[in-house]
Amino acid sequence: MGHENNDDAAVFRIDGRRVLVQTVDFFTPVIDDPFLFGAIAAANSISDVYAMGAEPILGLAVAGFPTEKLPLEVLEQIFAGGATKAKEAGFPIAGGHTIIDDVPKYGLVVTGVCDADAVVLNSTARPGDLLYLTKPIGNGVAVAAYRAQTERTRWGIGRKHIPAFDDAVGWMQLLNRDAARAMVAAHATGCTDVTGYGLIGHLREMCNGARAGARISASAIPVIEGVRELMAKGYVPAGTRRNESAFRSSVELRAGEDDLTLCCDAQTSGGLLIAVAPENAKLLETEAATTGTLCSRIGEMTERAGTIELVA
Repeated sequence: MGHENNDDAAVFRIDGRRVLVQTVDFFTPVIDDPFLFGAIAAANSISDVYAMGAEPILGLAVAGFPTEKLPLEVLEQIFAGGATKAKEAGFPIAGGHTIIDDVPKYGLVVTGVCDADAVVLNSTARPGDLLYLTKPIGNGVAVAAYRAQTERTRWGIGRKHIPAFDDAVGWMQLLNRDAARAMVAAHATGCTDVTGYGLIGHLREMCNGARAGARISASAIPVIEGVRELMAKGYVPAGTRRNESAFRSSVELRAGEDDLTLCCDAQTSGGLLIAVAPENAKLLETEAATTGTLCSRIGEMTERAGTIELVA
């Protein structure tokens, strides 16, 4: 399995029973703390393996670093943050590659394994399946507000504390491991993780792959506290606006414009978007609850192929 349905990772059969699941992801800093940046970037990279129902077993680091602008201690801290998150996930970072670049970049190549019949795809959900989300959305808006405050500091203007960003950092560092194990136990029919294309964009990929539609409720979607207030002040990143423009034609909007913007918010290390048959929904909720994992029911798949209904 490769890129045919824009799935989260490549899948390669290695014998009659097992498959390798492999992905790569990296990006520029979302925070000026190098250790936390490394941890967030690693959690984001690992998430694609979890979204496929696999367990990660090996990582390789990929980095770009401006050696003439920043001390190497910064890069060491980025690597340390990533290594800490990989250790939490239960695998080593065994090597990698670094280049000199104008802007810091960091991420991982992650390899996972699982049984061939246990792979969870983003294209196999069915009409009538229920949809669950395992992290709140809005961290793109929170990061935009944080970056604006950082720019204020550069100009000698006082920096304001942003509680929503503090919450976003916690969610971005959180591994999707427990959510993935809950979905596997509940025999999920489909899954993807919510990242750069936002909730709507990744749900759209699920719908297109399954030749189905979806109905989601804005009031049921978890949102990081304080993000709506930040949006009202104009803190909406360019990536979110691009998503909104690109995916609006797929959405039948029966909620507010701000709800659509939030559902298009470009996420970093977002949660899993899980489809599960109604008879297994309680099992998913119970499995998630055993580890304190957020598992919010936000809607269901429908037979209206290619249409996402966003209701109030």
